[in-house]
Amino acid sequence: MGINIAIDGPAGAGKSTIAKMVSAEMGYIYVDTGALYRTVALYITENNIPDEDIKKSLENADVSLKFINGAQRVFLGDRDVSDFIRTPEISMAASRTSAIPAVREYLFETQQKIARENNVIMDGRDIGTVVLPNADVKIFLTASAEERANRRFKELSEKPNCPPYEEILEDIKKRDFQDMNRETSPLKQADDAILVDTTKLNLKESADEIARIIREKI
Repeated sequence: MGINIAIDGPAGAGKSTIAKMVSAEMGYIYVDTGALYRTVALYITENNIPDEDIKKSLENADVSLKFINGAQRVFLGDRDVSDFIRTPEISMAASRTSAIPAVREYLFETQQKIARENNVIMDGRDIGTVVLPNADVKIFLTASAEERANRRFKELSEKPNCPPYEEILEDIKKRDFQDMNRETSPLKQADDAILVDTTKLNLKESADEIARIIREKI
């Protein structure tokens, strides 16, 4: 049984970036659950599967994570789709399909199997509450909606067609509401999770704080 670290939190809190940094520092495997959901969304999109057929169709899907030269790659069958799942189209599809119970059920065992066999840091929105309820350390990572929107705006401002800050902020607030109020596995802080608010912390300070908490707990 591996050591399991669960990091949950709202969109734009920096979970994936921070989890990757801490995993590299501590020698743990980082499990990008978002990549798994994006891969399922890619499978559904490429095969034009209607919602009512998703549960049955997923019986034929083969989604897996492989660690190649220390880096996580996600596969659909024998095809490495790590780069194909990062398009805006698949991002939107993943946001929708991740709320479908059949999709969450399908990926549940995949995530638990990885955690049983490795020392992992896994991030998402229901890791500490649903996927790894017995995780050794649970962290709820958050920041104000305004700060998350500001970080996202700075990231997108380097690319063409950057939306205005106000639009990004509104999208984040809508995503928060959807995530917290969805019927299946809503976003919430586990009772035994440690709250870490990074509103006033930079990226390195945030990662250092997470690493400190993990070392203290284990």
